[in-house]
Amino acid sequence: MLMETLATEFTNGEITVTYEPKRCIHAEKCAKELSEVFRTSVIPWIDLDAAPTEMIVQQVQKCPSGALAFSYCEAECLVK
Repeated sequence: MLMETLATEFTNGEITVTYEPKRCIHAEKCAKELSEVFRTSVIPWIDLDAAPTEMIVQQVQKCPSGALAFSYCEAECLVK
């Protein structure tokens, strides 16, 4: 049986945010502080178009477990 995996990489053309579910300690800091981007009730749960890039970067940097990370796109990111 094939198991479906959820996307763990998201981009808005400026940055790419990655999510490592096994590292997540579910502190919910991301969802509590930037809920329009980090949504807990829908899939995909990360919507990088919902806030300015700099706000998203600042929130990702607050992730206590390091489950969220980001990188700036050198060229235009491919939308997943």
